Amino acid sequence: MADLSNIKEHAEVIGADGVHVGTVDRVEGDRIKLTKKDSGAEVEGAEPSHAGHHHYIDGGLVAEVEGDTVRLSANADVAVTFETEEDGSAI
Repeated sequence: MADLSNIKEHAEVIGADGVHVGTVDRVEGDRIKLTKKDSGAEVEGAEPSHAGHHHYIDGGLVAEVEGDTVRLSANADVAVTFETEEDGSAI
């Protein structure tokens, strides 16, 4: 797992395939909180009914952090299936 302390607010989160997954709101513990507006709901395979609220990405999916970009170890369509709600429950 990459060092999550290097993740900046409003950094772009992309899958291993380079596809946009979301935008960082902030890091909370070992998870990345995505912004409500841009929380992966537009990625093919994501459930549109889950738009409009925060989603979380497990820090274990982070492959690397480069400046304002967080690259995940999974392709975007797979990564969104691992997103969780605030309470940690699956989406």
